[in-house]
Amino acid sequence: MNARRRLAGIIPAAVLFALFAAVPAVAAMAGSRADDDAIWREFVAAMKSGGPGPEKVRPYYEELRGPIMGFLKGMRQKADWAEWERTPEAHRVGEHLHYLIPLTFDGQTATYCWTFLVEDGAWFFRHLEAITIRLDKTAPLPTSSFPDVDEETKAHIREETAWSREIRLFNLLSEIKGKAFALDVFKDGNGYFLAAKTWVPFVEPRQAFILYACWEQSNLRGNKVTLEKLDDQEAAVKMAPHYFRLYEESAHLAQQISFLDYAAIFETIWKDRARAAGWSLVIEYVSEPYRASECRLVFKRAS
Repeated sequence: MNARRRLAGIIPAAVLFALFAAVPAVAAMAGSRADDDAIWREFVAAMKSGGPGPEKVRPYYEELRGPIMGFLKGMRQKADWAEWERTPEAHRVGEHLHYLIPLTFDGQTATYCWTFLVEDGAWFFRHLEAITIRLDKTAPLPTSSFPDVDEETKAHIREETAWSREIRLFNLLSEIKGKAFALDVFKDGNGYFLAAKTWVPFVEPRQAFILYACWEQSNLRGNKVTLEKLDDQEAAVKMAPHYFRLYEESAHLAQQISFLDYAAIFETIWKDRARAAGWSLVIEYVSEPYRASECRLVFKRAS
């Protein structure tokens, strides 16, 4: 698994877009390079000695305090302090100070954005993000080209946005009509199978469903998918879905829904799709390095 997202990626679906001084609408706050460097050094020293205390943490949303403290603890345990001693790229935007610095965890290096609130010379840790969109490098206006991120990151953003919205819907319907009703809303099997057998008309419909599912999950959703077996009686598909990775990486999801209910949504969707296509389905999960990091969907021809 990508280490940077396991330790960060904690803002809700909108994601923290880092818009810096090159964007005209954002005014930078005055501050010297020496001041910026001093705050970072103080923060690193605090991390080395156990992390900043609760009084030095002011998250954007109070419900993110617990997850943020957990992420900081995990990063301290795996830190290569020589990397932290480097001078980060610093951006002052209003009352906030953002640092960009490459760090390595579990053998994977990524650039992290650390955000601090600065008030009357005092700093307070605010946010940690593994996604930074470099729109500060937007070309002079007028322009139709905007700095991009890699495909995996875009898939992550799309899935986080979509599932954050769906979980809010699930919770609302569960409260009003009960969980069984809320889960039924996610059943899309008939439409999914219709798409499969009309968009992939080259093979028998049940096999078209399997092939379409692999294509949709890989090419549209950005999941890692392996088709292991496909014949008239059985099919097996292994994938590492963003869906379960999001639960580990996006702090707000774990606070909004239990893992059992979250997994129930996934299973409801896929079992209904299998039913519509004439398959029965068993889902096998791999629990390392996190719950359901991979799953194997075993389809058998329904009697």
